[in-house]
Amino acid sequence: MNWRIILEHLNFTGSWLTTAFVAVLVVAVVGLLIRHHAQIRQFTSEVRAELLKASWPWDPKEKGFKRYKELIDSTLVVIIAMLLLSGYVALLDFVLLNVVGALTGGGLK
Repeated sequence: MNWRIILEHLNFTGSWLTTAFVAVLVVAVVGLLIRHHAQIRQFTSEVRAELLKASWPWDPKEKGFKRYKELIDSTLVVIIAMLLLSGYVALLDFVLLNVVGALTGGGLK
């Protein structure tokens, strides 16, 4: 076995210092995953249990687009509210620009 060829293939970043740093980092992450395996497993199982308790905005019994009626309705309400608010802000900006422009001699040209 030619160790020189193997070492050349391990030098994937072009710098031995960077390669060594990445190797140490990978070993550290794997070590932490092994060391805290039980806590990670418990956390993910608790997250899964909480997500099963959640109320999702669609009905799993319905088929097709009827299934997402609540989700679509809520999305439309948000989009309409966003358009109304942005229109209000734009109108107020235009009015104030003209008022301040009239008072200071500037404004839209």
